[in-house]
Amino acid sequence: MISRRLPALVTLFIASATYAAAQSPLPMADPAAVGMAPERLARVDGVVSEAIQRGEEPGAVVVIGRRGQLVYRKAFGQRATLPVAEPMTEDTIFDAASLTKVIATATAVMILVEEGRLSFTDTVTGYIPGFAENEKGKITLLQLLTHYSGLRPDLDLNEPWVGYDTAISLACKEKPIALPGEKFIYSDINYFLLGDIVSRVSGQTLAQFAKERIFTPLGMKDTGFQPDLQLISRIAPSEPRDRVMLRGTVHDPTAFRMGGAAGHAGLFTTVDDLAIFAQMLLNQGTFNGTRILSPLAVLAMTTPQSPVGMNAFRGIGFDIRTSFSSTRGDLFPVGSFGHTGFTGTSLWIDPWTETFVIVFTSRLHPEGKGNASPIRKRVASVVAASILEIPSVRDFYRH
Repeated sequence: MISRRLPALVTLFIASATYAAAQSPLPMADPAAVGMAPERLARVDGVVSEAIQRGEEPGAVVVIGRRGQLVYRKAFGQRATLPVAEPMTEDTIFDAASLTKVIATATAVMILVEEGRLSFTDTVTGYIPGFAENEKGKITLLQLLTHYSGLRPDLDLNEPWVGYDTAISLACKEKPIALPGEKFIYSDINYFLLGDIVSRVSGQTLAQFAKERIFTPLGMKDTGFQPDLQLISRIAPSEPRDRVMLRGTVHDPTAFRMGGAAGHAGLFTTVDDLAIFAQMLLNQGTFNGTRILSPLAVLAMTTPQSPVGMNAFRGIGFDIRTSFSSTRGDLFPVGSFGHTGFTGTSLWIDPWTETFVIVFTSRLHPEGKGNASPIRKRVASVVAASILEIPSVRDFYRH
């Protein structure tokens, strides 16, 4: 068994948490200049430090933005504890896990919808003919995007399957566990199917399409699948697989078996790159003069697209109000949106207050036993409580 990290080292790196604005993609601002209370926002320090002291994660990076500027960018604790301790840095590259679903896959689908090459009402079988087996012929792209397809959460990992094509073939043989549109079931199968559809329609792999159409245009220089080994020293390790610590290799077992790049997981990124993506959404699809999506496409992604009468609200990719929404905290309104990653990553965006909260943790390191849920929720609540200038409440309800 891998030994636990030493409390003394954790304390050392909590004390050495630092600001580093020089490399941030957005301008830094005094919180007061964007209508926030600096003394309230400073409480984030204590929330993160206490989570590390409780052993919930060895380290974290937090970035907070409002009105197009960063008001907080800080690293805490350790990026790695084994085989040697490494301090967390603001430019650490993380396995984004399920953030892949929104950053790469859902955004890629929206681009193809805008170009008239896909439609939400298209059936999956229109692109993957074998998918019709076991009464799945009527499942639509929208039902995949919102997790209302009726498919189970994942393929059977107890079976010794391996390979991208094998995963697609197994998905085609799946039998739904609920009728399409009947029940919200968060499913990785939904999103690796969507990634495959992006590939079939575009003629490129999802990784190629996302790099060419999303990451490179936005200047997300450290975002991509299967990161270059030259970046290994900046990548946060997760936990061992077959006694080898994962570092730069995707943690998600299904994505790993599919070759490391899939529509549901496999992306690596930094808080700075994700800040660019978040601001692009708040800017209604554009960043630094580069348009990725139209304003109405962003609206479709970030407003409820779930079947009428359902209590679980999902946009195109984004979570709005479901059992996964604790990242919203206690104060941001329903109507804000975001997503999490199993490895300890998260993003939450409130368009009403023009605010985003990014919390990346190394919660799986070194033994896979950490918990990022408390820090996500508490940081969001502290950030929301620091916002003193808000638009008219009347305008919020009108919106």
